[in-house]
Amino acid sequence: MSTDATPAGWPDGTARIVLAEVDSTLNEAARRIDSLRGPTWIMALNQTAARGRRGRDWRHPAGNFAATLVLPGPLPPATAALRSFVASLALYDAFAAATGRPGSFALKWPNDVLLNGGKVAGMLLETLGPRGQALSIGIGVNLAQAPGADQVEPGAVRPVSLMSETGVSVSPADFLDLLAPAYARYETQITTYGFAPIRSAWLDRAARLGAQITARLPAEEVTGRFDTVDEQGQLVLSTPQGPRRIAAADVFF
Repeated sequence: MSTDATPAGWPDGTARIVLAEVDSTLNEAARRIDSLRGPTWIMALNQTAARGRRGRDWRHPAGNFAATLVLPGPLPPATAALRSFVASLALYDAFAAATGRPGSFALKWPNDVLLNGGKVAGMLLETLGPRGQALSIGIGVNLAQAPGADQVEPGAVRPVSLMSETGVSVSPADFLDLLAPAYARYETQITTYGFAPIRSAWLDRAARLGAQITARLPAEEVTGRFDTVDEQGQLVLSTPQGPRRIAAADVFF
């Protein structure tokens, strides 16, 4: 069953769908795309076939958050990719509001949120429809439980949960009510002023800025100092061979 009732403070013009169970909220977004007329959050209390970056499984223990935001209307690929920064900032604000501890959180390029150095949230962006006429942003948050270290690839940031690290209990529905307005504020900012203020805010919250990190690409690994994120959202590393700009990679500390 689903409901589209919207609570006080919900952003105007944004739909809200809550489902008891689906295979994946990203899949549900793809199935519903032709019927959606504006920005829509699709949240599921349980996912049976969730997925992460590069087709990896994404575990969904009870009490954790899983939702997809659908943004109808074609976005150029370069512009669409910048929504990961918008969503990261919205997650940061939602966590800060839930816990009162903004200093405990940091943003890891390209799509993760860290809590006390461990991964508490991640996201996956996909285009929808045969002509890429919509963007979906799938978001998973370890509110209540985190996967074991044996369930992530070697060298990856350790998974943590909001409950285990802060003792704060937040229901998925309550977290959505914090996240959706935060996202709407940053979406208005990027559509009005462009990427520059989003980039600046993201860098202020960036994990390991100025430190040595490794970017793992399909055919190589690049290690260097994390200098910045450029105007296209690319990771910029200082390496012995000179500056290296990277559009997509998995980052390891």
